[in-house]
Amino acid sequence: MAAQQSQGSGAHEGEQSGPPTGVAVFAADTTIRSVFDPGNRLSHWSEFDRGGHFPALEVPDLLVSDVRAFFRPLRS
Repeated sequence: MAAQQSQGSGAHEGEQSGPPTGVAVFAADTTIRSVFDPGNRLSHWSEFDRGGHFPALEVPDLLVSDVRAFFRPLRS
């Protein structure tokens, strides 16, 4: 499992520009972020070297871990 995660910093500290948004890219081109998120405004981005179009069926362990990682900092 190779995952890269980064936190976006589009809004100023303490300022939220909308709902938190996360993206998980499974076995895809890593250059997609520059097209999908040019302003680096996403709060969660993950890339995995395996999986595919149906990650819930193909790699459920990776998907569940990533969903948990996305929501963990949002819990109060």
